[in-house]
Amino acid sequence: MKTDIDLKNNTVMWALLIFLGFLIICPVITVFARAVIIDGRLDLYQAWSIISDSENIRTIINSLILGVSVVLCSTVIAAPTAYLLARTSLMEHRWLDIVFMVPFMTPPYIASMGWILFMQKRGLFQQLFPFTGSFSEGFFSFFGLVLVMSLHVFPFMMTILKNAMLNIPASLEESGAVFGADFKMRLAKIFAPLLTGNYAIGALLVFVKTLSEYGTPYTLGRRIGFYVFTTDIHRYSTTSPIDFGRSASLSSVLICICMGMWFLQNYITDKNSYKLISGKGSRSVERDLKGAGRIFATIWIGLVLIIAIGVPYFSIISTSLINLRGYGLAPGNFTFAHYAELFSTEKSLSAIRNSIFLAVSSATICSVIGTAVVLTVRKGRGPVKKLLEGVSLLPEMLPGIVLIIGIMLFWNAIYKVLPLYNTIGIMVLAYVVLYLPYTVQYVTSAFTQINDNLIQAGRIFGGTPSYVFRKVTFPMISKGIVAGWMMIFIIAFRELVTASLIAPPNTLVVSTYINREFEQGSVSLGMAMAVLCVLITTTTLLIMNAASDRKKGSL
Repeated sequence: MKTDIDLKNNTVMWALLIFLGFLIICPVITVFARAVIIDGRLDLYQAWSIISDSENIRTIINSLILGVSVVLCSTVIAAPTAYLLARTSLMEHRWLDIVFMVPFMTPPYIASMGWILFMQKRGLFQQLFPFTGSFSEGFFSFFGLVLVMSLHVFPFMMTILKNAMLNIPASLEESGAVFGADFKMRLAKIFAPLLTGNYAIGALLVFVKTLSEYGTPYTLGRRIGFYVFTTDIHRYSTTSPIDFGRSASLSSVLICICMGMWFLQNYITDKNSYKLISGKGSRSVERDLKGAGRIFATIWIGLVLIIAIGVPYFSIISTSLINLRGYGLAPGNFTFAHYAELFSTEKSLSAIRNSIFLAVSSATICSVIGTAVVLTVRKGRGPVKKLLEGVSLLPEMLPGIVLIIGIMLFWNAIYKVLPLYNTIGIMVLAYVVLYLPYTVQYVTSAFTQINDNLIQAGRIFGGTPSYVFRKVTFPMISKGIVAGWMMIFIIAFRELVTASLIAPPNTLVVSTYINREFEQGSVSLGMAMAVLCVLITTTTLLIMNAASDRKKGSL
């Protein structure tokens, strides 16, 4: 009986592995193949000449410099904020944890547009502070690009550092103080070494996300003439003359850099990991802020919130309400007409419908496939189990634009066999490939809270595998499935790079609608759609949290 079950599970594992290999591995291989196969023959020299071209070398250098700069800038913002929220009396204000996730929930291209509208010539900053002259226009520089990208990704690093600081026992810091170490020395000799591994994880995450980000480099970087991997890959793939060879070559380099950073991070983490949580109880430190310390903390938290949330949202909302841009923030120049237009024109309604369809369908398909993968992996044995799990999580480690280029090349090559390319179906498929890891991670996390004895008890009392799944397993992992579904819905609803690359002709979604209106001068209408986009995704997140809290309360 057990042999039959193992054989059935192995068959399912191989079927899922082949299926995911077709969806994920084949497009990645196609990227490398297109980079080195020229006119049907292997040509490494041609591939190298493309990569070593002066323009592409500049793109690679720009991307690396930008990645390092954003890591440093994010550290400057995240480290003090994490310390204040983890080791001082501010840790009691739980609402700050939610507020500091708003920059992550804001699509980066929308935040970038907000900053552009605020700092540009005759923009909102100059209207509010006319005595500053052209001071704000200095924002359109490499520093401005680094700042805007850092404001989007610093919550990742802040959360990682904060959680790591909370795990550092008070006894370690107190021991340092007893032996005469002042605050600065304790930071250097205790905090810094203990946080190295976690910081490496956060820095890698920020670096890879920076290299993979398309929205901000496209809206702001292109404006200042600073081109990186994503903007050049997109340009070679969409602008005549289209050159997929150059796109594939740059994509291959980007993959190699990202994978190299993953291995470097794993090495650093392995060498700098410390077991701080044991069976013994430990106390956390809560430094009471008084006098100058409280003033500094208040100013710092307020400043971060203003530049990360206040400026872009003030800019986006106020622009969406302005009637005539030439009059700016003048009294009586505000209207809700742009919002009314969103719900009265077919173009905007179609964009909203398309985004909802793509988000719902991709989230649902990911939930089914991801749950099947986790169930199969948990029952599986041998190397196939690890391989299936690795393939399902691979999209998380690769830049999204690279996967999209691979999907474009692969599905275009097999169009005569499977004519999916250039339909809305290819967009659903691309979203599923990109966001499958979310379901796998959320469902895996839910499984860790299930005691295997519950499942075994169901089987002992005569329950068939399907009955045990329906009555025991599924109800207990449903929270993880729903959480993964919600997260995929939120991210897919505002996705830009996929829609801009592979959307069929005349097919708009919310992100491309916003981008098109912004570029064509209908800025207020585009910002009205941006506000609507943020409201829909934020409402979805609040519903998810409310449902989760209600379920906890009923247990």
